[in-house]
Amino acid sequence: MTNLSTVILSDRFADAFAYALQLHRHQLRKVRPIAYISHPMAVASLVLEDGGSEDEAIAALLHDAVEDQGGEPIRLEILHRYGSNVAAIVEDCTIPPRSASQTWQHHKLTYLDQIQRSSPAAQRVILADKLHNVRSLITNLRQVGESTWSAFAASKADNIWLHQALADLFESHLQGSMVVEFRQQVNILLSLT
Repeated sequence: MTNLSTVILSDRFADAFAYALQLHRHQLRKVRPIAYISHPMAVASLVLEDGGSEDEAIAALLHDAVEDQGGEPIRLEILHRYGSNVAAIVEDCTIPPRSASQTWQHHKLTYLDQIQRSSPAAQRVILADKLHNVRSLITNLRQVGESTWSAFAASKADNIWLHQALADLFESHLQGSMVVEFRQQVNILLSLT
């Protein structure tokens, strides 16, 4: 997945960072009171370190914006401000709402299928997102302990199942150091449970 070309970030990236900060300013991460913007920043960093483009890095900054900060109006604003490529990546990153008839696991299977059908650019951003999330989960388990699991809608077993399913999916569709690290982090997660 790594692209060896040099990416020079433009004012579009600076604008996207400011916009992401505006959107997530009052949001905190789960478990510990950490400013949420740290997560999109980390995801963008991982994308850039993996050779991602500026559009991918902008999408990384905004990957949770539609899901967490306003739905369709935010999607349209992203399309207007950053173009169809960024909007498409963000859309592929956005977990669709769970219907009343779906179990948690069926909802996640639908999302796994969505990831599988996503563009390589979106898959890179999703992988970076999930890698940062599993790193954070491990840190929280080490610092806070088992009570970490109470911050999530799904059970500990369901969360572990999802991380293993994601690792399998990434290994079957992508290559590179992030894929390897994601599997390593999932193995660490398993060793802590």
